Amino acid sequence: MSETPDNTLDLLQARPESTAIAPVWHTIGLLLILTLVTLAMSMLGVHRMGQAHTRLTGYLITMVIEWLMVAFIALGARWQGASLRTLTGRNSPNLRSIALDLGLAIAYLIAANIVLGIIGFVLGRIFHATADASSIKNLLPHTRIEIAVWMLLALTAGICEELIFRGYLQRQFTAWTGNIAAGIVLQGIVFGAAHAYQGPRQIVIIAVYGCMFGTLAWWRKSLRPGMLAHFLQDGVGGLLLTRFG
Repeated sequence: MSETPDNTLDLLQARPESTAIAPVWHTIGLLLILTLVTLAMSMLGVHRMGQAHTRLTGYLITMVIEWLMVAFIALGARWQGASLRTLTGRNSPNLRSIALDLGLAIAYLIAANIVLGIIGFVLGRIFHATADASSIKNLLPHTRIEIAVWMLLALTAGICEELIFRGYLQRQFTAWTGNIAAGIVLQGIVFGAAHAYQGPRQIVIIAVYGCMFGTLAWWRKSLRPGMLAHFLQDGVGGLLLTRFG
């Protein structure tokens, strides 16, 4: 007897590490889109993206692109009779559960930033790159309108990038390799490569960061702590770096 879509959804949620969410061709298509976007941003360069007259436009374009990729993922998931809710995990609306995920997000950020700080220090000795850091700071908001849109961008990144990398790609890679560690590492590598425009040092740091996000999502069986942490890191962290960096 064939399974109904509802039964398929339950199966996907019950076995998140072993069931692909979409066909292989769909994942190849998403990886191609990520590659094209990364190449376009690398060709543009952080110097030009950080210029005052292009900064706000860049925020808006980035948000549109990320939501379009999530829409593409949603279409692919339908091939398996699933939805985006399948990727996010079972997130209870209970206030206690939400508070727990927020606490996990904050604890994760503290631990992650300590680890990444050490890695960044070591890589700084290897790459001897300081120009990238000043250029990246130019991408941060300077005016009130930029700050408002920046927070929307941070929220978009928290939701969309966790869905794209930890929800979708991690699941696909895990299903293909039959190994959760391989799935976590592979999506982390793609996550780092997608930020190639920030320079080689940042690629490594962000790849490790992506692996840590992937581990959190696998352990919690939910994307919500990662989404909260991602938003806090990009949104609040970005504003603090603008003010005190």
